[in-house]
Amino acid sequence: MADTLCARRTTPTVTDRTLSHTGQRDWDRCTMNLMRWTNLTSSRADARDAGTGGDALPLALPDAVVRTFDTPGFAGMTFYEVRAKSVINKVPGASRVPFEWTINPYRGCSHACTYCFARNTHTYLDLDAGEDFDRKVIVKVNAGELVRTELAAPRWRGDHIAMGTNVDCYQRAEGRYALMREILAALRDFANPFSILTKGTLILRDLDLLRQAAAVTDVGLAVSVGFVDDELWRSAEPGTPSPQRRLDVVRQLTDAGFAVGVLMAPVLPGLSDDDGSIETTVAAVADAGAATVTPLPLHLRPGAREWYGQWLAREHPELVPRYRELFAHGSYSPKDYQREVTAKVRTAARRYGLGSGDDGPTHRTPASPEEARATGNRPRRGARPPAPDQPTLW
Repeated sequence: MADTLCARRTTPTVTDRTLSHTGQRDWDRCTMNLMRWTNLTSSRADARDAGTGGDALPLALPDAVVRTFDTPGFAGMTFYEVRAKSVINKVPGASRVPFEWTINPYRGCSHACTYCFARNTHTYLDLDAGEDFDRKVIVKVNAGELVRTELAAPRWRGDHIAMGTNVDCYQRAEGRYALMREILAALRDFANPFSILTKGTLILRDLDLLRQAAAVTDVGLAVSVGFVDDELWRSAEPGTPSPQRRLDVVRQLTDAGFAVGVLMAPVLPGLSDDDGSIETTVAAVADAGAATVTPLPLHLRPGAREWYGQWLAREHPELVPRYRELFAHGSYSPKDYQREVTAKVRTAARRYGLGSGDDGPTHRTPASPEEARATGNRPRRGARPPAPDQPTLW
């Protein structure tokens, strides 16, 4: 019964060469995720300048407006435009995250990271966790207006909001839809504290809004760079900007006055967890001017587990036995392995004068009273943003 309701289409088939692992699906988690999708309705926006694509609409989005764009950057991609009923989401209490509220204007992600933990959420929409996740993106076209409405509601307490916690809010689609500018403008106008984690270079487009927001509230910024090996990047993260381009973002945000954290995630067993790889990555992070570096070893939830396992068997079959051992008992590697990786990164970070995510939040305070007055808002004190260790984009 639970499987029928949660996933009309299953995740990619697991062969005996990949990371086969079976277990009982958690009914409560399934029900929670199903309910999250009930806050979506169809978009009735004009469909001019858009193709219709050839795919049938997902059963969960029967009336969405479907768009395809005839530009190289969007080749092979389909966008399902919907109007959400709400966009500031409460994080379930059992989640392993240091924040309570999120905004996710997109579902699915063109970054196509083989290990992305959010892959399985696509199955709740009658889409698969593999290529559909990479190529079929749900767009909440009214996210900006909804954020403003929800921030103005009397019941809203001004709590910290984390973005980039499910899929990247600065993925390729953001260049077309520009939802983040409306969202940031609303957060600025209400002086609501927030943080962003991204692999996208498009965040630099919004530097003006980030500076204005930082003049009236706490703003935390972090960039995800798990490794700097170009060959591994092209294979494991084929839709993302290169590690060097992401480090350039760190430098530019730092030069703009932000203390930027780097989430070194994921650290991939057998591929980027050796001393040399860790040393090279931490050195590059320090050279980019980052304030902190926080390592996160790979974990593989359902959906990501199967997709990453197929990639591993295809690209690095010699590592499959090791992964079977590391992930034999679930989504997370053994704690001893996690501690070992974390210790290596922290040791390297100390050599380069970098702090860890445990040192506190990264935020920017106003450079001057004049800057604080520039937005015409009085700061409202709320929760400070968390350290840049948001477990996302893995």
